[in-house]
Order: sequence, then structure tokens, then C-alpha cells
Amino acid sequence: MNEKEIRNIGIMAHIDAGKTTTTERILYYTGENHKIGEVDNGEATMDFMQQEQDRGITIASAATTCYWRDHQINIIDTPGHVDFTAEVERSLRVLDGAIGVFCAVGGVEPQTETVWKQADTYKVPRIAFVNKMDRLGANFYEVLNEMEKKLGATPVPLFIPIGAESNFTGIISLLEMKALYFSSEDKGSTITKEDIPADYQAKAEEYREKLIDACASYSDEITELYFEGEEIPTNLIISTLRKCTLERTLLPVFVGSSLKNIGVQPLLDGVVDLLPAPNEVPPLKGYWEKKDKEIEVIHDEKGPMLGLIFKIVVDPKAGPLCFVRMYSGILKKGVAIQNITKNKKERVNRIVRMHADIMTDLTELKAGDIGVIIGFKMAQTGDTIGTEAHPYLLEKMHFPNPVISVAIEPESTEEQEKLKKALESLSLEDPTFTYKDDAETGQLVISGMGELHLDVLVTRITKEMKIKARVGNPQVSYRESITGEAEEEFSFDRTIANKENWAKLTLSAKPLPAGSGNVLKISANTRDIPEEIIAAVKSGIEGAFKSGIKFGYETTDIEIDVKDIAYNELTSTPFANEACANMAFDAVCQKAGAVLMEPIMNVKLSAPTQYVGDVISSITSRGGIVNSMESRVGSDLISAEVPLQKMFGYTTVLRSSTQGRGTFSMEFSHYAPKA
Repeated sequence: MNEKEIRNIGIMAHIDAGKTTTTERILYYTGENHKIGEVDNGEATMDFMQQEQDRGITIASAATTCYWRDHQINIIDTPGHVDFTAEVERSLRVLDGAIGVFCAVGGVEPQTETVWKQADTYKVPRIAFVNKMDRLGANFYEVLNEMEKKLGATPVPLFIPIGAESNFTGIISLLEMKALYFSSEDKGSTITKEDIPADYQAKAEEYREKLIDACASYSDEITELYFEGEEIPTNLIISTLRKCTLERTLLPVFVGSSLKNIGVQPLLDGVVDLLPAPNEVPPLKGYWEKKDKEIEVIHDEKGPMLGLIFKIVVDPKAGPLCFVRMYSGILKKGVAIQNITKNKKERVNRIVRMHADIMTDLTELKAGDIGVIIGFKMAQTGDTIGTEAHPYLLEKMHFPNPVISVAIEPESTEEQEKLKKALESLSLEDPTFTYKDDAETGQLVISGMGELHLDVLVTRITKEMKIKARVGNPQVSYRESITGEAEEEFSFDRTIANKENWAKLTLSAKPLPAGSGNVLKISANTRDIPEEIIAAVKSGIEGAFKSGIKFGYETTDIEIDVKDIAYNELTSTPFANEACANMAFDAVCQKAGAVLMEPIMNVKLSAPTQYVGDVISSITSRGGIVNSMESRVGSDLISAEVPLQKMFGYTTVLRSSTQGRGTFSMEFSHYAPKA
């Protein structure tokens, strides 16, 4: 199959908008599944983890492949819950196009905005599907309005609904100007085309006009035909829409109800007609570390072999399953490749295509394709694989720091080994999950992105992996930073085994704006200094960034500049320079005024209008700042920033103050000095 016939797409949306249900329908109509699995009864193909079936939500992005109109569609089903944002980000990184699923009742919800921004960052072309038109309160036109206001998109409907709520019976194609009805007897597989009902004729003509108008802005040919009163060919409208979708200037909108099997096949046509093939996406930026220069990676089967590991799932029997997106060249089974990120050789034992958790063996993966490699021992999420001859590093992924921790204790020494192995494989799978031994308390501490994220991980450890362990209460992951600027000269001199180890460094420290992370600069003249001494200085400071200043927490938003490195070829050793850098860091940061930082969360709350006063006072009493309020039909949306420490147990408070009708989601915003 050539690249023109491949589509790598993701399905993204807010929790509960119907992404997984939509994917189930896609698999059914493309013939991959012979029956439709439902999320509500725990039988969805893509939610194959026990946790997903129990909770009715998607946690890990599952990959599958299906075929429609002679095109291969690789689908990544991504989570909608805010705690699993990294899963979405990871998937978007390797996708060429995406379907944004919107709930016809909820419209543009907070998490939709988050994933939309992520897709904007990675410049992913999108089409939209307004789902759940059969639900009470469904309003297609209000959703279009919200897309424009909240996402800054230019929505262009290709279909409009016939009826809404319990009267939703079909859709009108504005391209063909026909009404489409989906048979309930064979789960929507049979589509009947009829004339547009008389009472929808005016609406259909109005929106057909809008569609032509939107396309005319980007096509002189359509404009000419329009003014001449000529018929505008459908393929011309589609090719113009495709161009605009790839350039992200228009957002084609589809409509339906996945649960009622209405409108999914036109959406599949939209994937083939409007979303890009791998070779239509702009070249990827790569980095040649040795020569310190950027290069462009062009999608080409004849190019050097280059791929990105965007996800790892550890299978108890097969070991790590590395999900790979190939960008250039051909990866063959049985060959040795280079892990460019780790600078290590690995062997490709097996290549498989995944259908959720079922594997099909392949002999090779070509540029533009997505598959799974079995047999890698050292690979991690975000690693680039390729050849020694072309050691190009594909852009590194950046994941947010975990903000919440719990202590976990195995019940016996025997369980301790099992726990360590389990934590190892979980951190391979999920870069936002970390674990460490706390030197002060002697406890094993695991950290994640939120209460649900940690709860899922802990449940996987205790139930899925059957490890007997005691788990503490969640704790906030604090950070340390500095308030002022300082400079310090520091020397280290120690005799070990009759050998003098000496080092002298001058360091300066200054605070950076919130969210900048740590920066290490070396402005010292290093011309006559050996590479291993410079590496030792870097290693000492990087280690110090992690071990903190005053309180032992990791540091953030600090810039360290190594102003001078003294060198004596007889006594300067890597050990002395590493130790000196570590101690100099402590000294200069103490001088610059160390401060404890706490995570501040962006909190989005939705509550019925009559309870808004109580909700706002419960937020302000927790030291929160309300940033904005927005009225919706029957409920208000409140946006606030609150310290994470004060949000533990807030679910219960919100439920009791809104008679169980309030909901909230939160994600990390920034670190601020602890009040």
C-alpha cells in the first residue's frame, strides 16, 4: 500500500463525548469487528484494560488499523480525562490528522480546549464530528457557535441534522443535497438517500450557501462558477476543503449519533477525502547532535530509516511492546537498529500490527506506517530509532512534571522485588509516572499527574499485577526555587588514596519566569579543559537540580551559569569537579534566597446557576482565585487557579454543596511560592 493510501488519525475529545463509541462503529463498518462493543457494558474493543472496562473511561491510547475505500486507516483512540493528557500529547505527536468529537449537549468542554491547543501546537489538521444528537438538550448550531468562540476555528458543516433529541432521524448531505437515513435493522449499515424533507429545505439551502461561500474564499474557480450561476462540481468542493483542512483554515463538521449508528460512514469518507496522507504533511524537524544542526526529515521510503517510539506497553508474556511511527525508510524484521537517543544497538525480533490487544505479524514497516516492535530492551517513550550512518534525533517530547505523590510499601521482602519490577514497567509505559526512594523517610514514593492517575496506577499494581502493598495518602510534590540573583566561587580539595582531587568553580544563579524549567549554561572559557571535566561539572549541577537546596525537593525555574572552571592537569579530576559543582550549586542558591514552591492548578468547575455562589466561596476559602465565569443553559462554568494542597477531597465538598450536580476537572498550571 503506498503512502497516499494511508491515514494516521487520532480521535480526541473531552471525557464522555463518545470517542470510544465512535471508534467501535468505525471498526464495525470497516469490517474489523463483527459485532459492536459498548463502553457501557464494558465490551468496547479499544478499552481492553480491566481498569478501562471497570471505570467506563479510556486510559491508555489504543492503536488499531482498519480499511475503508481501499485506504489503510491507523487509528489511535486517546483518553479524554485531564490526568491522561500526556497520552493525548504522545499520540498527537505522531498523527497526521485527527477527528475532534464534540458532544451535541456539552459542546466545547474544558478538556476539548486542552487537546485542541495541543493539536494546534503540533499543527495537526482536523475534522469535527458532533456526536450524541439523540441526547436530551442536543443543539448542533450552538456547538458550531462554541467552536468559533472558544477554539477560534472556522467550522463548515458538510452535513446538518434532521431533528434532534428523540426526534433525530437522519442527516442532510450539503454536498449532494440529499437526506440520508441509516437502517436500524442492520445497525446503520444500509444508507437510504431521499429528497430533503420540505421543512428542512430552507435550512439545507442556507447551509449549502455557507459551505460554498467558505470554499469560494479559497478557490477562484468556485467563485467564478458561483457568479456565472453554474453548477459547482462536488469533487471541486472536496478538493478545496481538503486543501483548507491541511492548511487548518477551515474545520469541516460532520454530525450524527454513534450510539444510534447514524452518520459514521460519512465521517469515514471525510477521513479519506479530507485528512492528509503521510507524504502530505510538512517534513519533520530532526536534529543532528554531532554536527549541532537541524535537518528536515522527508517522508520517503527510499530515505534513511528513521522512526519514533511514541508509546510503550509492557506485556507480561512478550515484554515491552514499542509503538513506532515510521517517518522515513523501511524497518525490516530481524535486523539490528540503532537507538539514536540512547546511542545503543537493539534487535527487531518481531514486527506486529495491533488491533487493540490482538497482534498480526508483519515483515516490515514503511515510511508513514504505524506498528509495534517486540524485542527492544532499553527503549523508552520518545526514543528515535534509525541507523548509525544517519543519527538524526527526532524532536524530543516534553512531558509535564508529576505533581502528586503517594508512599507505597510492599508487605514483604518477596513483594518488594515484584513491586520494583512493576514500577519499572509502569514508568516505561508512562513518562508522567515516576518513582524514587525517599532518602529521609526510607519510603518508596510514586508520583503522577492527579488523584485519578495515581489511583489507576495503584489499582493496576495491587489488582492487575497482584502485588500486596500498603498505600499512603496522596501528598503534594513541592519544588524549590530562588528569589534573587547571586554569584559564588567555590573550591573543593580532598586527598583520596594518596591522590589530590581539586576543583574550583564560579557559578551564578538567577530565577526564571514560572514554567521555564531549569537551565544550565556554561559561559566559562572551556578551550583548554578536557571534555570529561566539563561533563563532570554538568553532571554535578544536573544532580543538584534534582536533589534540591534546602528542603530536598527538586528545583524548578533556575538558571545556573558556570562562569569559570579552574583547571590543573595534575590535580583536577572529574570526581572533584562533580562534587564541587554540586556543593557550589547549594552555596549559590542559598545565597540567592531559596524558596519552597507549590503546584497551582487550573480548575474548571461546572455547577447549576443557583449554586454558583457557594461554589465560588468554597474556591476562595481554599486560597483560589476565580479568573472567569461563563453562563450556559442551566449551568455556569467557572475557571479558577487553586493550590493543589487545598483541593484534596474537594469532590465530596462540591457534591454536597451542589446536590451532586457539580463537576470539576483540574490540570497543572505552574509553581508559585508557598503561602
